[in-house]
Amino acid sequence: MDGDPAVEPQLDGFSRVLPLPYRVSLIIVMGIWAWGLNLHYLSLIKIDVPSLVRYPSRTSPHHTPHHLSCYRVATFSTIPLILSLFLFWALTNGSPSDIAAWEILPNLYLLILVVGFVAPIPFVSRNGRSRTLATLKRISIGGLAEAQDGKFGDILLADALTSYAKVLGDLFISLCMFFSSKHSSTGPPNRSCGGAFWVPFIISIPSLIRLRQCLIEYFRVRNANKRTGGINSSTGWGGVHLANALKYSTAFPVIILSAMQRQPEPSKLGMSEATLFRLWLAAVFLNSGYSFYWDVARDWDLSLFSSKAERENPEHPWGLRKHRWIHAKEMYYGAIIMDAMLRCTWSFKLSPHLDHFNDLEGGIFLMEALEVFRRWVWIFFRVETEWVRNHRGPVPDDILLGEVLNKYDEDD
Repeated sequence: MDGDPAVEPQLDGFSRVLPLPYRVSLIIVMGIWAWGLNLHYLSLIKIDVPSLVRYPSRTSPHHTPHHLSCYRVATFSTIPLILSLFLFWALTNGSPSDIAAWEILPNLYLLILVVGFVAPIPFVSRNGRSRTLATLKRISIGGLAEAQDGKFGDILLADALTSYAKVLGDLFISLCMFFSSKHSSTGPPNRSCGGAFWVPFIISIPSLIRLRQCLIEYFRVRNANKRTGGINSSTGWGGVHLANALKYSTAFPVIILSAMQRQPEPSKLGMSEATLFRLWLAAVFLNSGYSFYWDVARDWDLSLFSSKAERENPEHPWGLRKHRWIHAKEMYYGAIIMDAMLRCTWSFKLSPHLDHFNDLEGGIFLMEALEVFRRWVWIFFRVETEWVRNHRGPVPDDILLGEVLNKYDEDD
């Protein structure tokens, strides 16, 4: 805290109620509850998630179900957060100077959250937390387990991290401000803290992780084909993994151009603000469009983007697929619409009335929370798709991508 009265009044109303460190904590805790709900619902429709991620199953009916263990972790994370928030509100009463002075409270909770996750507390899902930490350690450099060792779990967690990219950026900003002598972590968020490089780099790490995982999968397929002397009919030549890697690479131009737009004088970068905005618009359109296509056609194996004959196949509802564990077709259609809408929140910048919404602290938090919600819904259908693949056999590739990849397979 610098105590500068010219700085303290800049604290917006939303940040007075929910300072940046609390926002990061709240979204992390929301994610724990969301995963518990994922496990709970999927177990109700007889999808064994632990078997998909190669997590040891419960050997006795007296053992606590996995979703209840997750709820327990979420509860032990939520209670101190609520207590900390109420104490913070009581001590600060909306005063900017007091809010800056009591920055220790939200940061102390973040420390408790980390220690509670790492510490071997036996009655708070010790095995589950240990397994999650081991997975985080493996994927932190883009590592990927073999299929029999939990590859799907690695991919699922790494994909979830991409939805927390901006939250990780906020966490870095919060810690940077906390250890800065000029700022308070509960003061007006200084999104240039640490310079122009670090925040964009932190935000890009989850996409870099997934990009490397896709390349690992590609080389595994290629090496397996070399050992057998031919192309495996079920895995092909690995082109689908390169296409997936390309999808994650489209995030980097968006991150770089967004960082360039935040510069005090973007014109010094050799292009006008209008040109920079058009480049950003093209990059974000490509990224969101490609990602939406991949969610529907590849991650969920739906036929929405397939040929007309496949979309209108009488064996399944229009645009879906034959084998489905979630029997209400409306849930699939709702998920598709939701995914498309939340992939395109950048379109707010095209509206003369909402163009600054993503720059407001409340708007930033809402966008981060909505992305976590989108990922929560995505997980239901991604896990269900993996279950169908394992128990009904692999479904044919979608036509739009499959035709290209199969053509290369035939040429080889």
